[in-house]
Amino acid sequence: MGTAETLLGELVGIVTKENASDLHLSEGRKPAIRASGFLIPLEKFAPLTKENLTELENIFLTPANQKEFAEKNEANFAYMHESGARFRGNIFETVGRKSVALRLVPTKVKSFEELNLPKILNSFAGKQQGFFLVVGPAGQGKSTTLASMIETINQDRLEHIVTIEDPIEFLFTPAKSIIDQREVKNDTPDFHTALWGVFRQDADVIMVGEMREPDTIATAVTAAETGHLVLSTLHTNTAAQTVDRIIDSFGADQQEQIRFQLSGSLIGIFSQRLLPRVKGGLIPAYELLINNNAVANLIREKRTHEINAVIETSSEEGMIDFNRSLSDLVRRGEITPENAFQYSTNPRALERMI
Repeated sequence: MGTAETLLGELVGIVTKENASDLHLSEGRKPAIRASGFLIPLEKFAPLTKENLTELENIFLTPANQKEFAEKNEANFAYMHESGARFRGNIFETVGRKSVALRLVPTKVKSFEELNLPKILNSFAGKQQGFFLVVGPAGQGKSTTLASMIETINQDRLEHIVTIEDPIEFLFTPAKSIIDQREVKNDTPDFHTALWGVFRQDADVIMVGEMREPDTIATAVTAAETGHLVLSTLHTNTAAQTVDRIIDSFGADQQEQIRFQLSGSLIGIFSQRLLPRVKGGLIPAYELLINNNAVANLIREKRTHEINAVIETSSEEGMIDFNRSLSDLVRRGEITPENAFQYSTNPRALERMI
């Protein structure tokens, strides 16, 4: 076994043993892991060399990934170690040096209950059509939540599910559903092309790993309007910000149309953060927007700044206010008040709840 394979085997062993979420490999630096939200350098290892990173690059990247990396100085990839540990990765250049960030993908798709997520997500997994988004910053568990939704559908319903990802993260085993997973660059050139293909593939449920361009967003919204359940993610902080981000990604001449389409096709937006748990590990705090008549009107009438107020006053309809989620976690002793205030988007309002 070569030097790079031996090194990687040791590091993967540490990641799984320490229940770490991420592994960082950079030329000139010691490897580091992220566990319970904290970055920890692995002091027993020597700083990685240029040769180490080149050998690891050859292990991680397919020819398509290598071509992308050569052209763009960064590339997404998926990697499965011989131990069975699976990772989502990104390789990139930094001041002329190579760095790799690897996110461990659990082999088992956990249920909403196991993830400490609200039961109401089951109702969205049961929808026949519409547009549902899971949002939040990078590394906050969006892909895991989406995977749980897909697995819920897979176990409960006879559907054709198509996922479009860059790279493929969770590998699903078909149960009641047929599941086709397509990886950008290896199975399809891009998200937009794959989405258009879905219209000819008799799909019921579409999962788009990330919406990056207006064309992809527009096609996803159209798919939701035409009888598909579309699940996707965005790197946004709140439900209101998500609606604005979608609309603002289009030119002024298209925004009225996308407002109208979104107001009719959107079924919900779930925003989540992973917070340090008092007893160790991480636990989610979340916000849930359900698209009712009031919300649809706000979207159409360019009054998205009022969406937060609707969420705060609509708990009886199942909506979840982020501050209310934080205060519940504090009250149950799951998180500290200090962390609740640190993560709150409206600390003043939270102060009245705690």
